[in-house]
Amino acid sequence: MFEKRTGEVIINQLLEWGVDHIYGLPGDSINEFIEDLRKNQKYIKFIQVRHEEVAALSAASYAKLTGKIGVCTAIAGPGAIHLLNGMYDAKEDGVPMLVIAGQVHSEELGTESFQEINLERMFDDVAVFNKTVTSETHLPDLLNQAIRTAYAEKGVAVLTIPDNIVARKYKNNKSELSSSVRTHPKIFPGETDLMGALDLIHEAKKPVILAGKGALFAREELLTFAEQIAAPIILTLAGKGVIPDEHPYCMGQLGQIGTKPAYQAAHESDLLILIGTSFPYRQYLPNSVKALQIDIDPTKISKRYPIDVGLVGDTKEVLGWLNQRVKRNENRFLLEKSQERMSKWWHDMNEDQEKESQHLKGSQVVGELQNFVKDDAILSVDIGNVTVWMARYFRMTNQKFITSCWLATMGCGLPGAIAAKMAFPERQALAVCGDGGFTMVMHDFVTAVRYKLPIVVVVLNNEKLGMIKYEQESLGHQDYVVDLAEMNFAAFAEACGGVGYRVTNRAELREALGKAALDEKPVIIDCVTDIEPPLPGKITYQQAVHYSEYLIKSFFSEGKLELPPIKKGIKGLF
Repeated sequence: MFEKRTGEVIINQLLEWGVDHIYGLPGDSINEFIEDLRKNQKYIKFIQVRHEEVAALSAASYAKLTGKIGVCTAIAGPGAIHLLNGMYDAKEDGVPMLVIAGQVHSEELGTESFQEINLERMFDDVAVFNKTVTSETHLPDLLNQAIRTAYAEKGVAVLTIPDNIVARKYKNNKSELSSSVRTHPKIFPGETDLMGALDLIHEAKKPVILAGKGALFAREELLTFAEQIAAPIILTLAGKGVIPDEHPYCMGQLGQIGTKPAYQAAHESDLLILIGTSFPYRQYLPNSVKALQIDIDPTKISKRYPIDVGLVGDTKEVLGWLNQRVKRNENRFLLEKSQERMSKWWHDMNEDQEKESQHLKGSQVVGELQNFVKDDAILSVDIGNVTVWMARYFRMTNQKFITSCWLATMGCGLPGAIAAKMAFPERQALAVCGDGGFTMVMHDFVTAVRYKLPIVVVVLNNEKLGMIKYEQESLGHQDYVVDLAEMNFAAFAEACGGVGYRVTNRAELREALGKAALDEKPVIIDCVTDIEPPLPGKITYQQAVHYSEYLIKSFFSEGKLELPPIKKGIKGLF
């Protein structure tokens, strides 16, 4: 029989699972757990954030970057509610997260005590595991089960713990504790499906690959496969970085953030091969073409696109099997045509970036970042127009790229950079944000300062909710409530104890980036930029019609006609 505080037992379990830091805020319904963390702070670091949403977004980002479980904690009531946005981000992007939520004392449950809410009901939709602990006897086993489920189902596990339970003595025998063993099952397709896939591939003359995050660790296998079957590779946003952006087989992204060559290749193919993605935007995919899908999750097969053959298994192993058996496709017309188109696309993008302008543009900021960002850097990109500029213009080599892909929550940039420095302190970490997204979480820049995390935050400051402005215009509506108040983010950085630079042109930006490379404190580079619409690589007829409606309404209501500041306007993008 051994006797320890239950909180100490669960701290030891977290260590066995490889947890070395937790994001959160202390408070009355987790103070007993915080006390155990204090006693073990040399083993598990507690990162005190200024808002629980940042705690959850940071934990989600850590999981995206490492594959390890991200952990955050909050008090009952308001603290737990604040976690939800980051929890849904982890759920939607399919990464493991553990939430340790405080709760009122066990004898007060159900009495409508101060800050008591029904957390189990609140977390029901977001969690793959969701239990309220009622006894210290069961807490260690539930913790192991929670973490194991989060890993197995790639989702959010929640343990709601009345704080007095953490303080109780755990009196069971140590041998009665469950273990922290994690299994790694091998999943591989059946022979019938594999042979069916080979038949589809060999029948195709113009195959095209659409690769997502499930291919991130299978670069060599993917490139070998593409070369054998002569297939251009299109990347989803989550898959940016699967292969270098300027690789001859890469056609860039598809959709609102995408390129025209990617759209053309997809619509000229006779076999669409989805690898590690369940791409949702049907309007950018061909209507009637044979399709093959490879995914580790059987529930994703044909979930959003009609599939002829599905291969359930690890991308790396499935592609390895196919590479040993697939015949070389000698019909390389679509591949070569796509490469010519992509070469012209990059030429046009370079011209667009280098074009002189009175005001700094988002594309120009990305162009300067290209020369500053190291080959192994981590880029945490916020949601908005900035997502388009980074997806379209930044040429990935071996960097890591994270964002809120499926939930698309503004404010994910800064927490991602904080998590990047926690996970890989020796690597360069940047947050690239719009002013709208950054102001949602800017309070936690002081968290980076406090913990001496030398991140660089690049803010594209156009004093607008730029993406929402474009969304309104593309519906034929006039702009409404998209203007933001003027903000000097460089001055804010200095007030927080960091370093700030405010720039208005490329020369100033280049100088600021050079200084930032030498700074040992967190840095904000406030880029005063012009507003420009994030026009997609392929504009639909309805988008063109609605945008024309917006221009006409603006002219008659305001007496001015503002054409999009794009090199070729709308015409050259169809």
